[in-house]
Amino acid sequence: MKYLESIEKFNPTNAQEANDRAVILDFAAHHPETILTRENQVAHLTSSGFIMNEKLDKVLMVHHNIYKTWTWTGGHVDGNGDFLEVAIQEAMEETGVSSIKPLSKEIISVDILPVYGHEKRGRYVSSHLHLNVAYVLIADESQALLVKPDENSGVKWVPIEAIETHSNESYLIHIYHKIIEKVTSQKERF
Repeated sequence: MKYLESIEKFNPTNAQEANDRAVILDFAAHHPETILTRENQVAHLTSSGFIMNEKLDKVLMVHHNIYKTWTWTGGHVDGNGDFLEVAIQEAMEETGVSSIKPLSKEIISVDILPVYGHEKRGRYVSSHLHLNVAYVLIADESQALLVKPDENSGVKWVPIEAIETHSNESYLIHIYHKIIEKVTSQKERF
């Protein structure tokens, strides 16, 4: 359970993060064999990358095929306990960006995200929870962007003040703003 150390070390900044962190750690204690895999169809760990430009005024977003909205990158950890590695790998795969670095190796946000039932690759996936850890990643705006057709239909830089006009997922918009606030209030720390 060494992979949980980063979640245990995460310092919540609000009641939502404190509660979600506690629920994730409790769920992990009860499901240590399956929490890192999709085998657990109730909830499993995921890792997301909130990709910002070097000026920290834009976010690189993808237009998700299933959710039909602009969103951050990320995915299932599929057995990999190195959550930062997963976030970077997913970010590169989903955007085509070849060079991404973490703003910090520390988790920026811990959230429990609902996933509603949907079809994926011809198979029905029941509603479940993503026990998500997120990192802020930095990419150069001049890098080429590539769509990953099996997952998204677009990739683009979005000014942070325009996130609401691109995303229709209010619970994620709240998380994006929480992350932006943390980054801008702690710029000198990074």
